Amino acid sequence: MTQKALILLNMGGPNNLQEVGLFLSNMFNDKNIITTKSTLLRRFIAFMITASRTKKAQANYAKLGGKSPLVGYTQKLVAKLQKELPSLHVNFAMRYTPPFCEGVIQEIMEKEISEVLLLPLYPHYSTTTTKSSVEDFMDVAQALGFKGKISVIERFYDNASYNQLLIQKIKEALGAYDAPTFELIFSAHSLPQKIVDKGDPYQKEIELHVKILSELLAKQGVHFKAIHLAYQSKLGPLKWLEPSLEQKLSSLQNKNALIVPLSFTIDNSETEFELSIEYAEVADHLGFERYLVAKCPNDDDAFVACIKELCC
Repeated sequence: MTQKALILLNMGGPNNLQEVGLFLSNMFNDKNIITTKSTLLRRFIAFMITASRTKKAQANYAKLGGKSPLVGYTQKLVAKLQKELPSLHVNFAMRYTPPFCEGVIQEIMEKEISEVLLLPLYPHYSTTTTKSSVEDFMDVAQALGFKGKISVIERFYDNASYNQLLIQKIKEALGAYDAPTFELIFSAHSLPQKIVDKGDPYQKEIELHVKILSELLAKQGVHFKAIHLAYQSKLGPLKWLEPSLEQKLSSLQNKNALIVPLSFTIDNSETEFELSIEYAEVADHLGFERYLVAKCPNDDDAFVACIKELCC
């Protein structure tokens, strides 16, 4: 009988257009996202955002086939991991859309699993991602009466195997083009500045990660014209981390750019719609000759090997 489980955690994404409202509502009702102390005010803010954004978001997801690609990629990753780690029970849970933690924890309890390792699929630690997903799992586990041991891998942006995989993804996206003719832009999901100011380590870890990858590229003889960091997915009037990706693209004289989604391990709407469709249109409007986007690790065999290394 399997006594241990590996559970991958992620934010989730709509599995169909009807789930878009659920996704937005759950996200903005999260106290780690909307950090006001008033639950009533948070619910009101979440309601207003959901009401104003659902139709536009549904139109965006329709361009991706009517759903987020995140769950499908994750299912493939879990299937590969289960083959590679037969002594573990491998599954995944999402924060804002199905499959939720409840079903995964109930399955763990039915299998009489006594030890769980959580791997939030966020390379960098943030209260808005890692903390939120882990808290959710812990709260549900306690509510359902799970008595086993739960441990967490909180970050892995500095893992050598993971970073070698990212370098490979950069090379794959570059293809036959010459690196010195391109600007390399690492694009990370932005955060409200006030969350960083309260001590969230996300920005520091992102900047450290860019430094690690830049040094690896140099060691391997891959020299871009310049390497930049930008942030995407800002929402609302608050001050967020800058520069935005649009600001960065607008500032470049060289009209060849390769975008690397730094804060995502699994492709989702922020990569396959925002980066690959919306920002491609921005780049075209700005006169870019070439605008490339690297793929996330997804279910790459090297990512499977990396997770195996992290877990064992």
